[in-house]
Amino acid sequence: MELNEQVMSGPGTGPVEVAADAALIVVDVQRGFAEPYWGPRNNPGAEGNMAALIDAWQASGRPVVFVRHDSSSPRSPLRPGQPGNAFQDVVGERLGRGAGPELLVAKSVNSAFYGEPDLDAWLRGAGVRQIVVIGIQTNMCNETTARMGGNLGYDVLFPLDAMHTFDATGPFGWTLTADELSRTTAVSLQAGGFARVVSTAAVLRGLGGEGAGG
Repeated sequence: MELNEQVMSGPGTGPVEVAADAALIVVDVQRGFAEPYWGPRNNPGAEGNMAALIDAWQASGRPVVFVRHDSSSPRSPLRPGQPGNAFQDVVGERLGRGAGPELLVAKSVNSAFYGEPDLDAWLRGAGVRQIVVIGIQTNMCNETTARMGGNLGYDVLFPLDAMHTFDATGPFGWTLTADELSRTTAVSLQAGGFARVVSTAAVLRGLGGEGAGG
């Protein structure tokens, strides 16, 4: 069973409380991640779920943060000035179209909280205490942003089916598939108390209560 099927059939599909001012953090949905450079990916339904969440957030007037990775690596498709640095259509077609506040954060490291402008300052200035993290990659910038958000005291929701990652090779010749990495991220985040791992459907159902958590 693929990851998306497991998420949709698991216990995390019931509605979750979504605050009236909860911010959606859309991480690094850039054209460079569609290039063969990264290898095999998982969750082909990720972009559809991202689109559904962005549309729902923008329609509700809740804040949306779009994050762009400006890589400093000379080989990365995400480096500034390259076509891969631009947002994919799922984000590019939605920028600036929300009924609520929007922010563009540029970063060169894994956490969206270490970018410009200062994400934490912007969220706290708006009184936001809950964030929902989606985008690319699950076990890299998404996980790092969620961990730091949890450390900073935010209530973090992590819709696992609204993101994807790639197969990877680590130390000692160990390799993990994208689905294995995604499950590892999900277990680590929830077991460590950094975030609540949920489904896109659960978050969308929570939005239907208009501010049940806020």
